[in-house]
Amino acid sequence: MKANIFNIQKFSIHDGPGIRTVVFFKGCPLRCPWCSNPESQQRPTQILWDKKKCLYGHLCEIKCPAGCMSFKNNNLVFDPEHCTGCKSCITQCPGRALTFVGNMMEVDEVMKEVVKDMDFYQESGGGVTLSGGEVLMQSAFAAELLKKCREQKIHTALETTAFATPLVFSKVIAGTDLLLLDIKHHSDREHIKYTGVSNQSILENLDFAIAMKVPVIARIPVIPHINDSLHDAREFVKLLKAHRVDTVNLLPFHQFGEKKYEDLQVPYELKDVKALHPEDLTEYFNVFKDAGLNVSM
Repeated sequence: MKANIFNIQKFSIHDGPGIRTVVFFKGCPLRCPWCSNPESQQRPTQILWDKKKCLYGHLCEIKCPAGCMSFKNNNLVFDPEHCTGCKSCITQCPGRALTFVGNMMEVDEVMKEVVKDMDFYQESGGGVTLSGGEVLMQSAFAAELLKKCREQKIHTALETTAFATPLVFSKVIAGTDLLLLDIKHHSDREHIKYTGVSNQSILENLDFAIAMKVPVIARIPVIPHINDSLHDAREFVKLLKAHRVDTVNLLPFHQFGEKKYEDLQVPYELKDVKALHPEDLTEYFNVFKDAGLNVSM
């Protein structure tokens, strides 16, 4: 069993309690225009191409044994379907303009990285967080990885949109100690408009997690002109209370992923939108606090 993993981040302190290792799964069914990891959206392996570093020597194209690389109108064209993962293009690039995104890994390979930091987990109350992309797109692998972590008595967290069938969600949540659930919008209509999918199955899966007594932290990305009004804050409060969630983490919009869109040659819809800072959301924050929710930012 293998999964496409695009990053294993050590010593994270923002994705669950304590010091954590975060395993990032490639592929996501949502298309949020504010996504800070656009390289996580497509399931196949991708190439990030820094055009400013490219010397246009065409060595990546010449050395690729599978013929996956070519240039058209001075732009790199990459064919992921025939890529073998040999990374010849990366090693042959004299300008270091290419970054390989996605690595097919076995469960034991990931666990080998995870257990290296066992002492840090034990000292800090940390553990492993599965993130993405969307973990549930590679659910069998995720469930097996969570099982292996539990066998090692490693605390597990699942950072997810929860957009999946109830069967898929139930199999993965069974091995999860903490659910970090992204809630993009309180309105189903607006959720469809901005992400491409309904939030109905997401909320149904949230109810299942609550029924199974899995601790839940709702994570709300606060995006200008999309869900950042005080009306939105009040509607989020109503939704969270209706689904018996009392802990929420607000994530102010930032522009950290902008360069990745350029390197992927993908348009970035929010390019000129101003980033938000905690001080910009004081009133928004207080709506949750005044409603009695445990809110952080």
